[in-house]
Amino acid sequence: MKKSTFLKYFIMSLIFGSILVSGLQMTGGTTVADGDIKAGFIYVGPIGDYGWTHAHNEGRTIIDNKYDWLTTVYIESVKEDTASVVAAVDTLVADDCNVIFTTSFGFMDGTIAAAEKYPDVVFFHCSGFKRAKNVGTYFADFYQLYYLNGLMAGALSESGKLGYVAAFPIPEVIRHINAWTLGALEVNSSATVDVRWINSWYNPTAATSAANALIADGCDMLAFTEDSPTVVEVAEATADVYSFSHYSPMQSYGPNSCISGQLAHWDVMYDEILLQIHDGNYTKSNLEDVDYLWFLHEKAVELGGKAGVPINTKFVDDLNAVIVTDDVLGEVSVYNLTMTRLDQMNNTWADVDFDPFTGPIKAQNGTTMFKSGERASIPDLFSDMTWFVDGVIGTIPEEGAASIDFFVIFLGILALGAFQFSRRKK
Repeated sequence: MKKSTFLKYFIMSLIFGSILVSGLQMTGGTTVADGDIKAGFIYVGPIGDYGWTHAHNEGRTIIDNKYDWLTTVYIESVKEDTASVVAAVDTLVADDCNVIFTTSFGFMDGTIAAAEKYPDVVFFHCSGFKRAKNVGTYFADFYQLYYLNGLMAGALSESGKLGYVAAFPIPEVIRHINAWTLGALEVNSSATVDVRWINSWYNPTAATSAANALIADGCDMLAFTEDSPTVVEVAEATADVYSFSHYSPMQSYGPNSCISGQLAHWDVMYDEILLQIHDGNYTKSNLEDVDYLWFLHEKAVELGGKAGVPINTKFVDDLNAVIVTDDVLGEVSVYNLTMTRLDQMNNTWADVDFDPFTGPIKAQNGTTMFKSGERASIPDLFSDMTWFVDGVIGTIPEEGAASIDFFVIFLGILALGAFQFSRRKK
């Protein structure tokens, strides 16, 4: 190979490698002392997204400042394919991480592959279902809160048309859309939910376009799964359109239009898991059956667009003014119904006094999915929910397989190797 050709490819490898490792927050390759934990976090988006990744990073920061025996680092904006996940894990292991959290559903296969490659590292994967001896799983779910937001949306909508900006057609997103719809239908039997897919976790431009399209079609209530406050901002800028925030406290982006939302407290879960690892209860060989699934009772999630404020005070009187009839509670304001349901679901999942996915529930096509009094199981909700409830407008597309540019990955891996070697030499 000519020198000029070799130089060209070497420079390209450095460029692509620098892209792959951008966002890695290093602490200088410190060796982990016996009994100490160095935890690496792999994020699907940037920590500044103010959604999913921001919430995870807030949890990491809180727990990092809590224990002397814990150090944390992270890599942001990692693609959801096996090669990218394993490359990120390679970097974290080279930086002496002995515990690694992978924080997106699409990281699942990459996590399992990396765990096989590094059997002495403890892994925890968020929102997935595949485990191994050294891989546990964890998740804090919002479907209870989406239902409560649906009650408020259905009650306050003038048009009866609700809109949802959705990321990817996976059970998690579908479950939340369905829960929001069920809440709306409970207080407004003619309500509909129009779904627009953007096929991205973080794409403010696409979210803006989808939100504006929904508004143009008459929707006056917006919810979403997209990791920025974009939809809240669109609602705030549009007369008589309202929103419900997602994952992080976004009420400040829509003080006059954000009715409520859902908040995640990942620090609660990270605290529990890391303490169990530190105390020796979780090891590299006993995680096959470790699966955290936390809800309101465990304080992993919270109702509201702002911490400590379940409903924006601007809308409390409006919700008190809407009266509905419940089979058990009789005539009740939607505000009191919302707070009663919140209390009824604030117990362990198996022992709640109310669950929104209790039949009768029909799918879009009219098929009865849950008979009267029948409650959806965890598998029904978390793996089998690939259908919309009656009342949703839109279809569930087939999720396209992500294409992989193997040449780019090869160059990036070369650069990663050079980068890690240079760090060891320092």
